[in-house]
Amino acid sequence: MTNHRERQGMHEEERDDEEQADTEQELSCPYCGETVAITVDPAGGAEQEYVEDCPVCCQPWQVHVEVDADGRVHVWADAADE
Repeated sequence: MTNHRERQGMHEEERDDEEQADTEQELSCPYCGETVAITVDPAGGAEQEYVEDCPVCCQPWQVHVEVDADGRVHVWADAADE
């Protein structure tokens, strides 16, 4: 039988897993097409844009992040304007 503290700890671990799922997102590179995982900071605001290099082909992406009212994170990348 588990006590309250053990049950609480299990819930905290589940929340950590959910938060990790929201902050790590996969997207396809607009240059090489490889699927890569990036980490997103939802605390950065509901709408974010920044440039990040592809870890595979090193080309620059324009990353777009939107966090909806339910806290779901939507991410996509376009070729960065040079």
